Amino acid sequence: MKRINLRRGKEASPLRQHPWIFSGAVGRMDEQPSDGEAVEVYSNKGQYLATGHYQSGKSIVVRLCSFEPTDLGDAFWKQRIQEAYNFRSRLGLPTEETNCYRLLHGEGDGLPGLIIDVYAKTVVVQCHSIGMHRQMTQITNALQEVFGENLEAIYDKSAETLPPRYAKEMENKYVFGKSEPGEVLEYGHRFWVDWETGQKTGFFLDQRENRQLLSQYVKGKKVLNAFCYSGGFSIYALAAGASLVHSVDVSKKAMEWTDRNVAINSYSGEHVSYAEDVMQFLKEEEGERYEVMVVDPPAFAKNISKRHNAVQGYKRLNMMALKRLEPGGILFTFSCSQVVDDRLFYNTLVAAAIEANCKIRVMHRISQPADHPVSLFHPEGSYLKGLVLYKSE
Repeated sequence: MKRINLRRGKEASPLRQHPWIFSGAVGRMDEQPSDGEAVEVYSNKGQYLATGHYQSGKSIVVRLCSFEPTDLGDAFWKQRIQEAYNFRSRLGLPTEETNCYRLLHGEGDGLPGLIIDVYAKTVVVQCHSIGMHRQMTQITNALQEVFGENLEAIYDKSAETLPPRYAKEMENKYVFGKSEPGEVLEYGHRFWVDWETGQKTGFFLDQRENRQLLSQYVKGKKVLNAFCYSGGFSIYALAAGASLVHSVDVSKKAMEWTDRNVAINSYSGEHVSYAEDVMQFLKEEEGERYEVMVVDPPAFAKNISKRHNAVQGYKRLNMMALKRLEPGGILFTFSCSQVVDDRLFYNTLVAAAIEANCKIRVMHRISQPADHPVSLFHPEGSYLKGLVLYKSE
């Protein structure tokens, strides 16, 4: 492998097993690696530090896969994917009631740039780095070895997550077997998931435990699920006895999926879908007031330069939501913007509550589930943050 030597003093980060090497830390490259090529990283004094994938044009130039010498061959991938599988088994996944979950979560499982989600017997792989995608054959082989007969198909859904210069002639496709989008189970609820055309890998698996928590507070209540996508929170609310659920998303396709998921589950409560912009929906002065609300927007900021605008967006959104929440009502509110940390999100909600002129208690601080693990050495992996708030009567 080609070698990258770091500047003096820049070895501290990989010695702490942080998985990113930034461009400013690079001191010398005896030979220029190609994008996606496996490289070894050394200190200024020639000490081996780690092995990873090189990618130019980014502030992160090497994503580290191992802190021990390795050839990143077949045995490496089998071991790492087996470790990820064993960890999910320790979590009790899958179960008879839940057959969709995250098998591998990037840095949290020691493989930056790689996401693998399981939908019953179909596995969806999404690569966020060129190096990971160039190892698709090894990843596919390892998945077949680990899952055996429990695997029917592997779908590569990386075209939209890789750099355009690399992905311009790429298409999402099945790299093993063949399946069709279909139903999965989550805590016994049925969801139709389209991993071929849906957002992310098809479903927002990271909200599983938060959807289950919602079930505790909705019986007999009027519920709003804003930015509902395919209706995950809506289904849980109806199943738990909500009297009325309104689902809102600007995407007509998302609302079709929501209606489909409502139809394949049998509940007594009333459900209404709205293909509308959430902000406009919340502005309506004569609109319904709710006893439970879920506000789960897409990331408002994907880099640090957009953080201020994102904070203003979260403040305005939550202020409007609190005004539509009945006294004694409960708000589940989330941010998945990695550049907006827990403290900043909390302070933003304080500002929203002040502007809405209401008294608020914090009931729960919530995050991503255990199958979306965070490495102790990579706190940036804790991307999903949420609060459950009670509006005083």
